[in-house]
Amino acid sequence: MNQTELLKLLESVRAGKLSPAAVIERLKHLPFEDLGFAKVDHHRTLRQGFSEVVFAKGKTPQQVAEIVRAMLQKKDSRHNILVTRADAKVFAAVKKVNGKTARAAKFHPFSGVITIERSSEVTGKGLILVVSAGTSDIPVAEEALLTARMMGNRVDQLYDVGVAGIHRLLEHRESKLSQARVIICVAGMEGALPSVVGGLVAAPVIAVPTSVGYGASFGGIAALLGMLNSCASNVTVVNIDNGFGAACVASCINRL
Repeated sequence: MNQTELLKLLESVRAGKLSPAAVIERLKHLPFEDLGFAKVDHHRTLRQGFSEVVFAKGKTPQQVAEIVRAMLQKKDSRHNILVTRADAKVFAAVKKVNGKTARAAKFHPFSGVITIERSSEVTGKGLILVVSAGTSDIPVAEEALLTARMMGNRVDQLYDVGVAGIHRLLEHRESKLSQARVIICVAGMEGALPSVVGGLVAAPVIAVPTSVGYGASFGGIAALLGMLNSCASNVTVVNIDNGFGAACVASCINRL
């Protein structure tokens, strides 16, 4: 439930359309709903601007499905539902959740994201651009792109423009790069691309190191350290393969 939805409830009470008891019934699970294995944070949209996101890895398909069911049953909330790090088994369980909305769930196997879109409202002020260094970085980039879109932002992409062929990036300097309000830059290997992008734009650049690379990349640690030591002062860094976290921060910036 967001501020607009809560305000409508209060206005209904003032207008005599709803009784206080009816509103209490609707709001009794607003702080959180205890499912035994999980406490679903229904209050998060009101508190942070976007609903709780389900991290599927480490949960059983049935647990993920029950969390999604609890979210869908909130009649006064029409927020989008996002599940990350999912697989086909998790998606099959989510699709079995009662209701037409859950049956409309989409699985994006490249990124492991499940989306249930219930609102197309755009709340971000500008464009979030997701840039990937290589094709191998696209799964993490797609997680960022889908997350940002589900959080109410206009999103565009620019893939496979790494420093091994810098002319591929520079071709878009006056178009996509200059139009973005926030840029998410995803790179593995040595992680050099965010520094280059940061030096070309005035927008904040959120760098995402990926675990793509040969042995000495140490599963993304080389890219992470390279990004943390960036000489571009508008670059900040999230954790390895954390496209979701980058999109959350980008969305917060874009709503300011």
